[in-house]
Amino acid sequence: MSKLRLRQSETALSFSSDCPTAGLPEPTQLPPAASRETELAPPRHRPTSAPAHWGSGGPRCLDVMAASRLPPATLTLKQFVRRQQVLLLYRRILQAIRQVPNDSDRKYLKHWAREEFKRNKSATEEDTIRMMITQGNMQLKELEKTLALARS
Repeated sequence: MSKLRLRQSETALSFSSDCPTAGLPEPTQLPPAASRETELAPPRHRPTSAPAHWGSGGPRCLDVMAASRLPPATLTLKQFVRRQQVLLLYRRILQAIRQVPNDSDRKYLKHWAREEFKRNKSATEEDTIRMMITQGNMQLKELEKTLALARS
């Protein structure tokens, strides 16, 4: 079974493979402990042919192409933190909605929350996302206050 090795100190990708690959460079040997390496497991699903946009090479070994499974762009630290804040807000809203006693109100609120998050999923501007998180937290506090009043 072949494995890909992605060298973190270089941008080049080297691989070793048991299958013939037309027009691809020969597998290279990586020096042991020359740099920190990350081994990627081969993909589980192996289609019999390559996509049409790869040219007319016929069937290919997908171990070589597994690097394309890496995300196209990684998140910055600030984006990662914002994403965690959004996910936490979503979970807290759903937890509060579960406490709503009326079944039809609970379904309505759950649908509303899902649609709001879906509608704003494509937002990328930092200020807009921060504003939406603030509004979501205010709406969560309002819902929690309403539930507290309903219980008393």
